[in-house]
Amino acid sequence: MSVNVSAVEKVQQAYERIAAADRPEVWIALREEPEVLAEARDIDARVAAGERLPLAGVLVAVKDNIDVAGLATTAGCPAFAFAPEVDAPSVARLRAAGAIVLGKTNLDQFATGLVGTRSPYGAVRNAWRPDRISGGSSSGSAVAVALSFVDIALGTDTAGSGRVPAALNGIFGIKPTVGLVPTTGVVPACWSIDVVTVFARDLGLGRLAAETMEGADGIDPLIRVAEALPGLEPAPRVAIPTPEHLEGLAPGWVEAFRGVVDRLAASGVEIVEVDIAPLLEGAVLLYGGAFVAERTAAVGDFIRENADLVGSDIDPTVATIVGGGEKFTAVDAFRDRERLRRLGLAGARLLEGTAALLTPTTTWHPTLTEVAADPIGANARMGRYTNFANLLDYASLALPAGTVDGFPFGVMLTAPAFSDRRLAELARRIVDAEIDILVVGAHLTGQPLNHQLTAAGGRFSRAVRTAASYRLHALPTVPPKPGLRRVDEGRVEARGAAIAGEVWTLPAHGFGSFVAALPQPMTIGRVTLEDGSSVAGFLAEPVALEGAADISAYGGWLAYLRRDQSAE
Repeated sequence: MSVNVSAVEKVQQAYERIAAADRPEVWIALREEPEVLAEARDIDARVAAGERLPLAGVLVAVKDNIDVAGLATTAGCPAFAFAPEVDAPSVARLRAAGAIVLGKTNLDQFATGLVGTRSPYGAVRNAWRPDRISGGSSSGSAVAVALSFVDIALGTDTAGSGRVPAALNGIFGIKPTVGLVPTTGVVPACWSIDVVTVFARDLGLGRLAAETMEGADGIDPLIRVAEALPGLEPAPRVAIPTPEHLEGLAPGWVEAFRGVVDRLAASGVEIVEVDIAPLLEGAVLLYGGAFVAERTAAVGDFIRENADLVGSDIDPTVATIVGGGEKFTAVDAFRDRERLRRLGLAGARLLEGTAALLTPTTTWHPTLTEVAADPIGANARMGRYTNFANLLDYASLALPAGTVDGFPFGVMLTAPAFSDRRLAELARRIVDAEIDILVVGAHLTGQPLNHQLTAAGGRFSRAVRTAASYRLHALPTVPPKPGLRRVDEGRVEARGAAIAGEVWTLPAHGFGSFVAALPQPMTIGRVTLEDGSSVAGFLAEPVALEGAADISAYGGWLAYLRRDQSAE
């Protein structure tokens, strides 16, 4: 929320931004500005009179499968539209706290998809690059937040729809535990595991909105009361996937993910690698097993009865997916349910003793053209790390983690039911932490790449030397830079040296983008310093050192550069 800005001013500024951006595909229904201004004036008056409204003046966009009184609910299908008489409880509770709804946002039809392109109202383009997808199904909600049209937006999440578009647009996607927020007034995708989610640029505001929506409404039979869990331990353990489960990511994403892991480790978190195969196998069941029949139960009759609208009002890919549930029997459903529970138990055992699982949020960021060429295959890649969460009763939080090649990169924390607050606490270690990094070459003060550190918000901390267990090599790169390697102390012929360098301190958000931009052969690893401590630091891949001159005898890069002057 903006400080000292009235609700009226915020509304006026929002409509100006919406007009200037010219992104009509974001909205299915945008309220008339005079109507919204009247509501804002009322909010300002109530605040001036002393009424406590924790979300006073917070601007909200609502995914158009969630009811807002006075606006049609379409679920992304014009022929399906109906006029709800009341707000969904999730919306009503935000409004009661002072929030103001601007309109209803576009989505993958019937919340079926992770791409944001399956809508007769148009494909929602990415907030950063219009040739890329926004992610779905809560596409319009995520872009409305990323473009600052609103402060927060509501989405829904069954397979990752409240998290994937957050990652692709560089914002937070908060997926509460199943059952904490009523789904009354929500067009179901998979009724038993649907979740109302929150998109936000500020984690604190997003969490406040999520908690405001919690609680029984007397209608939703699946509602649950949050269990009180203890806070994080001083040095919590966080699981990450073993390397084989990070294969197939977009170029640079593995390196960006490892940068986030380093940030968490530097904040005092213990990192453990876990084989998450049971979770990923469970994820496949959401679309590849009998569970897809729940989508058929939700809107299959409507699609079947309106088959003549497929290709116009009804998206063909959505119709195919929803209709796919017809082939499964009750026997298939019980078999898959048993299989899922066994996989869930195996996954829980693997994660036992950890505070959360850290993964990339998704696997790639395709163009609109790539998705159009292979709509089902492209979509299937998006949900590798998200599909299992609701099936296996996990809370999850997607958070921005820098950029790769100019595009947002996001990671996700996932933990058992009711871990919502603990996930937010852990996320702040990633978002708010400061990370020390050792540089020994072209990033040193006064050197040609030092500007990359300062651009990422870095500041000089101290001059240091490594432990005497490293070798330094001159690489044939432009600009010239050295490669640092740790020696194999078990080999008699391997002798290390202490290498001079500098420690720079970067904010966590800057560290991620800085590491993601590193060209090969440079990598980031742990480097031991002369005093016995360790920091993240530049290392070089062994293949890059083949034939490179060993310059360790100079004791550092700057001394090596001054060698001619010293000789004179």
